[in-house]
Amino acid sequence: MIYKNYPMVSNVVFGRGSFDQLEEILASKRKGRNAPFIFYVDDVFKGNHWLTSRITLSYKDKIIYVPTKEEPRTEQIDQLVEDVILEFSELPSGIIGIGGGIVMDVAKAVSLMLTNKGESKDYQGWDLIKHPAIYHVGIPTISGTGAEVSRTTILTGPVRKLGINSDYTPFDQVILDPELTKDVPRDQWFYTGMDCFVHCVESLNGTYLNAFSESYGEKAFELCKEIFLENSLSDEEAQDKLMMASWHGGMSIAYSQVGVAHAMSYGLGYLLGIKHGIGNCIVFDHLEDYYPEGVTIFKQMKAKHNIELPQGICADLDDDQLNTMIDVALSLEPLWENAIGKNWKTVMTRQKLLELYKKM
Repeated sequence: MIYKNYPMVSNVVFGRGSFDQLEEILASKRKGRNAPFIFYVDDVFKGNHWLTSRITLSYKDKIIYVPTKEEPRTEQIDQLVEDVILEFSELPSGIIGIGGGIVMDVAKAVSLMLTNKGESKDYQGWDLIKHPAIYHVGIPTISGTGAEVSRTTILTGPVRKLGINSDYTPFDQVILDPELTKDVPRDQWFYTGMDCFVHCVESLNGTYLNAFSESYGEKAFELCKEIFLENSLSDEEAQDKLMMASWHGGMSIAYSQVGVAHAMSYGLGYLLGIKHGIGNCIVFDHLEDYYPEGVTIFKQMKAKHNIELPQGICADLDDDQLNTMIDVALSLEPLWENAIGKNWKTVMTRQKLLELYKKM
């Protein structure tokens, strides 16, 4: 048997206020006056001097605010890459993503496409990237997606929603500063935290499970229960622990895989533009047959935090639209094999998926 040699983030800083070390960290990576650092920042921070004033710009460095109402699209990445190539005479010294999963995925995708020719849609899939990305840094401002540690950057393309999964995708440097998550809206905190929880459930119940992924998944699972079901944590403790849960949940799926909720959520995201976190919640709420214990705990968390999920989102879809979602979901074969096993195609039929989607 040949075991996959997965890359990990090579440098990580954790701690409240560690964001202020960014300038020092980047200094040794600068390649010259004409090779800027480009900072992709969630546009929720536009005008937020508490964060942006702490980003030091030198020479041709630039902040670009990224809209996050929609998840990243391949054509958006291609345009950002073209903008960089046209504006600067040299490749950037590095790409820094500051925000949630959307912004970190943008940063990862741009850093990859600056060194790999063609369009980003051509690299949606597994191990299609051939050349290392330029230096890239991830700084999460919300916890749960695991984007800071994963080897994928999730993109919606012309025919599917699928990540660029490669050994060159993970960040070279991550700064984990829980203080940056202090102003996250309550609903968003829940949806993104549940992305982490679902990572754990799908990893721990998958056929790809091994001792490596299990050790990370179990830790993240316990942290999620502590954060979302107990009352003993201060706000700061909860922020610290959720950032660690996100990291461990991301590590768990890095050496295994996700499952049913993620596959179906990709269908919702592609057709309806539903963001990943809330999409996972909408789907997971109906997966008692696949993850009975996890769904029971999820419903307890949902009730405790008075979360009302959207209902009837698939009620008015026609057959073509439903089939499009089913096609997107079924294209994610590794997710289904992890969830159900090698015989998954005989278990998860189009009719079964149709019935599940119609519940939502």
